Amino acid sequence: MSVKSSISLTDQQDAFARSLVESGRYSSMSSVLQQGLELLRQKTETETVETAALGELVQRRLNGPMISATEMESRVAAMIERKRRVVRVDS
Repeated sequence: MSVKSSISLTDQQDAFARSLVESGRYSSMSSVLQQGLELLRQKTETETVETAALGELVQRRLNGPMISATEMESRVAAMIERKRRVVRVDS
């Protein structure tokens, strides 16, 4: 099913869409806009899935074991010291 719709484009958008039709890449302006909307729909769906996955990851991390800031500082200092020894960097 198709729905007719009136839209407004900037001069730059119109010129770009027309160049795609004139080059034979798309059969009509309608095809160009349909493809653009499909890509936007896919992008939006992907962002929704990624945001949900990130939210899940954050929640798992918040619900997981925690260490104190002092312990984290100690672990980071030990890691830096190990790396310095590996590359033999003077402190």
